[in-house]
Amino acid sequence: MKRIKKEVNDFINRGMDSNVRIAVTGLSRAGKTAFITSLVNQLLHTATHDNLPLLTAARDKRLIGAKREPQANMMVPRFAYDEAMSQIHATPPQWPLPTRDVSEIRLAFKYKPNKTTKKLLSKTAILNVDIIDYPGEWLLDLPLLDMDFATWSQTQFDALKGQRGDLAKAWLSELEKVDLSAEVNEKLLEKVAHTYTEYLHACKDAGLHWVQPGRFVLPGELAGAPVLQFFPCRAGSESKALKGSNLAMLEARFQEYQQKVVKAFYKHHFATFDRQIVLVDCLQPLNAGDEAFYDMRQALEQIMHSFRYGRSSFLRRLFSPKIDKVLFAATKADHITPDQHPNLVSLLQQMVHPAWQTAAYENIEMSCMSIASIQSTTTGFISSGDKTIPALQGTTLDGEPMTMFPGEVPKKLPNAAYWQNNGFDFTSFRPMPSPNDEPVKHIRLDKALDYLIGDKLK
Repeated sequence: MKRIKKEVNDFINRGMDSNVRIAVTGLSRAGKTAFITSLVNQLLHTATHDNLPLLTAARDKRLIGAKREPQANMMVPRFAYDEAMSQIHATPPQWPLPTRDVSEIRLAFKYKPNKTTKKLLSKTAILNVDIIDYPGEWLLDLPLLDMDFATWSQTQFDALKGQRGDLAKAWLSELEKVDLSAEVNEKLLEKVAHTYTEYLHACKDAGLHWVQPGRFVLPGELAGAPVLQFFPCRAGSESKALKGSNLAMLEARFQEYQQKVVKAFYKHHFATFDRQIVLVDCLQPLNAGDEAFYDMRQALEQIMHSFRYGRSSFLRRLFSPKIDKVLFAATKADHITPDQHPNLVSLLQQMVHPAWQTAAYENIEMSCMSIASIQSTTTGFISSGDKTIPALQGTTLDGEPMTMFPGEVPKKLPNAAYWQNNGFDFTSFRPMPSPNDEPVKHIRLDKALDYLIGDKLK
């Protein structure tokens, strides 16, 4: 009865626009945990602090307050908010540990509606917000549903250029030992799959983002399972896998991964999201070089292919909620001087532009902005010769105070000349100290929040 009651309540809430599920993802090192931690922290302080001036409901004094509620989905781990805040409040402050699996947290907003229909029902209204954290690598797996094993294998071999080709040498050497038509040898397949997984980890460590399958680098509860023990091979689409052969086993595992891992993620998680924010760290790839930068762009294009879900009609919203808003947020805006923030947004817009028109055609609203979830620097000016230039001041991860101008962010996709003369210097800083009874400092987190749920608070 409790389950039926919950489903009925969710049904009513969707119809009344009183429930919204926000999915938060990002490519590696983009700051997902910091974003969710700060978001929850800001909202829990709305009753005592005017810390969200760009959130319309807060600016209009209609947001009464927010509190944590037990999450609806009891099968998903809770987001470790308290643990993250203890790290931020440590001496010295530390960045929260990154999450490696799906997690969730629910907040209830009490607000004064200004929509006539809601006003007629009550002077105050409740909006339940579920915030779901999941790895961006899992989102990169959704295109696998459109491929067979041979097609996927070919895409992986086509990518073995430059740095990837060097990183793949150990795996390619092991791959030569596999006779695809021979009787299945599970021990051999496990060994080669292990070297392929090491190659994917090496790609991530080198600052590359496009890794498939994503669960190989973030396996969660699937660590050691045979479904994660396959790898690309050069059999070709015309090759017929002999029953009981190595090739047949690789194909079977790939298909099982499609059905039981990728489709399960879509069905149980992705298909239930209403709004999506994708966090992107554009600054680290600028430091790492052209190969890392364009690899990130390819990963973003793959992510965009996943959002082929248009705005729902009233009936569809009741029975099959779909994503109708996507926000791409360039993170770590506090690691560059304020005069470079417009360039950072422009650069991100350039990177997602190829897919923007498709999103518009599918009635998906999209936007780009720059944010800093947890501020780690202050800004000012320094003298350089006879000039005064903007600068950042913060404490590095090693505990060294530093004042610097990190350089200019290109407003357009960098050309070859940029990479030859790149003077951009990205330095990682600690979070700024934050008192326990105050919200953490941020940059434009309220603007992101207004975009994601502002319409639900009317």
